Amino acid sequence: MVGFTGFASRRRIDPALPPGQYLERGFPVLSAGPTPNIKRWELQIATETGQRSFSWDDFLALPQEDVDTDIHCVTSWSKLGTHWRGVSLDTLFDGLETQHRFALARSYGGYTTNLPLDDLLGGKAWIVHTFEGQPLADDHGGPARLFVPHLYFWKSAKWVQGIQTMPQNTPGFWEGLGYHEHGDPWKEERYS
Repeated sequence: MVGFTGFASRRRIDPALPPGQYLERGFPVLSAGPTPNIKRWELQIATETGQRSFSWDDFLALPQEDVDTDIHCVTSWSKLGTHWRGVSLDTLFDGLETQHRFALARSYGGYTTNLPLDDLLGGKAWIVHTFEGQPLADDHGGPARLFVPHLYFWKSAKWVQGIQTMPQNTPGFWEGLGYHEHGDPWKEERYS
């Protein structure tokens, strides 16, 4: 069949695509609700031993990192070679002690997602504010979103407001509706 390409063919063309994913050239906008109108952005980072708050100016004054990576959505699209800028979760959690193994990210608008703390620390996650050299658009989570590129993109909560460590794994919005607790695209951890 001339011109037919399925997922298997596309994966052979680009081994950077996880199983079941296709290459997306645009940047689809998918949200669990309307884009919130954020008047004054503030970020809360909390553990059982302490809490920090960052205003927008405080956040921008922190050490910034550039992140070049691929992203993968649970709806099967992948975008390769994306460029982001933001602050590492290692920086945001620096000096806060915790015995907890999990975290819950909260967004303006009420969205939540759960993650093992090991997936947020050790150079694996950021709060990003820039995409492809431009301020992050509101419909993509601007002014800032959680960015955990090694997991499906629903774990990278848009419009992030806070991250709280938790003693146990507490399901977030999509996880409570049957999505996988972890979300590794290379293992196709889409649904529980």
